[in-house]
Amino acid sequence: MTPTVLPRERPGPPLARWDPAILGAPLLDHRGLDLDGARRVSYLLEQSFRYDYDAPVEALRQRLVVVPPPRHGGQRTRGYTLTVTGARARRRVRRDAHGNVVAWLRADRVPRCVEFRLAALIERAAADGPPRLPAVTLRSPRLLRPTPLTAADARLRTLARDLTRRAGSAQEVAERICATVGAAIGYEYGVTSVATTAAEALAAGRGVCQDSAHVMLALCHLARLPARYVSGHLLGQGGTHAWVEVILPRGREAVAIGYDPCNGRQAGAGYVTVATGRDYRDVAPTSGTFLGPAAGRLTTGRRLGVLAAA
Repeated sequence: MTPTVLPRERPGPPLARWDPAILGAPLLDHRGLDLDGARRVSYLLEQSFRYDYDAPVEALRQRLVVVPPPRHGGQRTRGYTLTVTGARARRRVRRDAHGNVVAWLRADRVPRCVEFRLAALIERAAADGPPRLPAVTLRSPRLLRPTPLTAADARLRTLARDLTRRAGSAQEVAERICATVGAAIGYEYGVTSVATTAAEALAAGRGVCQDSAHVMLALCHLARLPARYVSGHLLGQGGTHAWVEVILPRGREAVAIGYDPCNGRQAGAGYVTVATGRDYRDVAPTSGTFLGPAAGRLTTGRRLGVLAAA
């Protein structure tokens, strides 16, 4: 299948060009690299979603939010392939209201299984910095209003008051919130779900990266800091990851600075952004419907690594 090559937003030579042979290229051990100090980094991302059914199903409608954006600050997608096996599928790739790349796939019949596979070549140029946004974004209702997953309760309000009582810049408050959430939510898989709210996660004190992101978003909303949910990948982690971007003033513009409350730190060059939204529901990697009596069993796979760093 011919890869879809996205247009560049600025002229200049890429660190690498798309070539099918890249899929077999050896990856560097990122643990021995100073990625945050590198001027340029290239990454290879491979991800798969396979649904198995006990009997044929019909009218499959699948939404995939897995393709990294053409550009996100210094991060650029140089090319990607998105293949479907197991069923004849029609596809439509569009940008949503948040600017994310969304693939809609339709299959009239799936005999037994269907698999979606993504391969993408991504590059980061440190000199380009974080995403720059118009200053009006600092007053965006979409980034300041809670959602059902990030709505505040009394405990969140009390915590937000404690965090904002001390003086500090917007960035200092964001850093304070990130560190506080990192200490308040212990990582534990299987105790929460995609429907768990920020208030529930904070009360339990346990959860996954998605829960930490929702708690941080709730506190940012209370502190009147515009912020958005980020879905993406973290080097060294097996599955998708979630963190938060806080929109901060910088000169006559605004910038989106990433914070990973699950790990209590700022997001750096070990992070690859796929999509942003108000919460998890906006950017769920895979979702869909089908007709049939059989239940679908989902198996996922992911490989993210560094091809080059200089």
